[in-house]
Amino acid sequence: MEYKTTYEGPWMDIDAHCKLVLKVNEWRYQQPVVIIDKCCHCGTCEIFCPTGCIISHGTYCGADLEYCKGCGVCARECPSNAVKMVSEGKG
Repeated sequence: MEYKTTYEGPWMDIDAHCKLVLKVNEWRYQQPVVIIDKCCHCGTCEIFCPTGCIISHGTYCGADLEYCKGCGVCARECPSNAVKMVSEGKG
């Protein structure tokens, strides 16, 4: 899924036609890990992700860890509990 907006945000640059411009992974102390068998590929995590770093891998979704800030919104909003937050470096 690709969502387009005419509004520039803190992580997006409309003029450069680039979805993600600010790498915020240095802020992260936890990272999302997707349990692939549980992911129903509904896209809820992509809709709610404040940095827009969710990538579709065909049958499941996952975060681009270069742009993920580890907020955990994807894990909280996942209807199938397929996303778990783990301590950074233990994924």
